[in-house]
Amino acid sequence: MTQLLETAIAEVQKLPESEQNAIASLILAEIADERRWDESFANSQDALARLAEKVRGDIEAGRVKNMGMDEGK
Repeated sequence: MTQLLETAIAEVQKLPESEQNAIASLILAEIADERRWDESFANSQDALARLAEKVRGDIEAGRVKNMGMDEGK
């Protein structure tokens, strides 16, 4: 465990039980969200590769117009 995490846990231990539980819930939700993101990203690599190949083909075929952020509105 890192020193920063040890310090944070030591501070959380000083709080009332309800606040400790609230912080624990936030941490666990964040960890679960990060895992879902990692899984989604890992499972989307084939689709992302296909999209990137299509974009490269569109660029090479001249089907893409280079525009600035404010152009085309």
